[in-house]
Amino acid sequence: MNCEVCQLKELDADYFEVREVLRCILHTIFFHRALGLVRPKDIDLELFEITYVQCGDAKLEKKVDEKIDQFIDRVEKHPNKKKQICVSFFEVKNKQATWFTHKVEHLYWEQWYINLNVAQHPKPHSGKSHHSKLVVDPGESASGRRATLESSLHEVLFQIIKFVNEKKDHIPPIPNMEGVSFPYEITISSSSDSAFGMDMFKRMLQTGHPTMLS
Repeated sequence: MNCEVCQLKELDADYFEVREVLRCILHTIFFHRALGLVRPKDIDLELFEITYVQCGDAKLEKKVDEKIDQFIDRVEKHPNKKKQICVSFFEVKNKQATWFTHKVEHLYWEQWYINLNVAQHPKPHSGKSHHSKLVVDPGESASGRRATLESSLHEVLFQIIKFVNEKKDHIPPIPNMEGVSFPYEITISSSSDSAFGMDMFKRMLQTGHPTMLS
């Protein structure tokens, strides 16, 4: 099975912008790969003049927020490094069972790579600061940088739309399952995670599609 890969435009974001940026991109990907069982919900970003659409599924929203929390924790522990989130869609195939085992194989058919350079700044609140609304410097340099990020985020959203409109032949039949999305997983890496890239590269050489990432 061929696995289509989309490397999204790299974005430079401040720490307090990460949550909104990732929610916007992740939910846009899932909305455009939804199975049709959705209740579209328009979301206006607080930091940018951008509106995106969610699928209106509580389980998916919870999963996305959990992964964003993990991403932000990774940023706090390993600052000033390029970070990456990968959204992988796959088919589930049952392999031949052996003694007392039931093997399941994930056949990946699409992967999205979200690339962020996060500027680390001192946090204005203690505890779970990334859940708080942060006050930012309204100066000219800050507003100019914000405008640049907003423009780049628009480009990423158009890149997603262009990809889903052009890449359709690789999409498998709709699975017989509940939920709004094809089977998926969300993985996080940083520029220091060499194993993340090497495992994928080796698998692609051997089988033509990426390995299961954890």
